[in-house]
Amino acid sequence: MKKIALFVFFLVLSFPLLAETNNDAQTVVTSQGISLGTAIAVVASWSKNKSIFWAIVHGFFSWLYVIYFAVNRKD
Repeated sequence: MKKIALFVFFLVLSFPLLAETNNDAQTVVTSQGISLGTAIAVVASWSKNKSIFWAIVHGFFSWLYVIYFAVNRKD
């Protein structure tokens, strides 16, 4: 149940990022730099693997890796 709730939480968080917008200020801000998902994925990957290569790969997949990491991590 915890895994499903976490998945739904991240899915709901990603909807505003995927929604089309006409707000030019938001477009400029989100097109510059890295996304929150990328930053979380890189940090999670580094903490698990201690590899720059895997951190870059997981950063590329961003939210997909964050969800995978959250569902499959061991406490």
